[in-house]
Amino acid sequence: MASLDIITERSDSAVQRIIDVTKHSRSVVRTVLIEDIEPLLQSIRAGVEFIEIYGLDTVPVPDSLLAECERRRIPVRLLAASVANQVFKTEKKPKVFGIAKVPRPRRLSDLSDMTGDLILLDGVKIVGNIGAIVRTSFALGASGIVLVDSDLGSIADRRLIRASRGYVFSLPIVLASRAEALQYFQDNAMRPVVFEADGDLGVADLDGMDERLVLMFGSERIGPSGEFSDIAAKSVSIPMNPAAESLNVSVSAGIALHARARRNLSR
Repeated sequence: MASLDIITERSDSAVQRIIDVTKHSRSVVRTVLIEDIEPLLQSIRAGVEFIEIYGLDTVPVPDSLLAECERRRIPVRLLAASVANQVFKTEKKPKVFGIAKVPRPRRLSDLSDMTGDLILLDGVKIVGNIGAIVRTSFALGASGIVLVDSDLGSIADRRLIRASRGYVFSLPIVLASRAEALQYFQDNAMRPVVFEADGDLGVADLDGMDERLVLMFGSERIGPSGEFSDIAAKSVSIPMNPAAESLNVSVSAGIALHARARRNLSR
């Protein structure tokens, strides 16, 4: 790729675009800022449409990112340090970032033709936990995630993109109400499995189930809501030291997905 142009003027239209996308008060989110090399690469490979990618004129842009941008015909420019200081006045300046169009929100119907297990997170609100589960779900073959009562307005949440390292765009993630999710599982005769301290089965038993499952997890304090627990076909417990109060929900999901990896990764 040829040498990169440098944005040296505050009046450049790209500067206002960056400022606008970082405003926390935006009511309608059509574009999003994605920062750091791994989230950028994963988002590009997932097909996210980028308007432009930017680096700082004081830091080299990684060759791997430049090559991917050239292959996808994504423009890349540098921000002069003086301009970057005006743009990122109150937060840490990312060394490399891009402005992307927010993909179409996924629907529950988008999950119907897939074969891998689904993850349901009911009342899980800590973005770091959701992001870790997204990464593990993608790595271990889950076909999608349903988020209920997550307090997220969009999966294109900058915190979630960062926590998932960009994998939030690599598999369908649906924001749904509790009623919508319950109706979808019932209409599609899906087999939900809930994780409880005194479950009917052990986590090792998951490996022997060949059908598609919905692996349901709730907050660490109260677990999934009663509505979801009531429709569960099976309950599963993860063995642990009785002196420990609970497992982090992202760890529990990782253990369950590992037990299902043989089935999910073979499809």
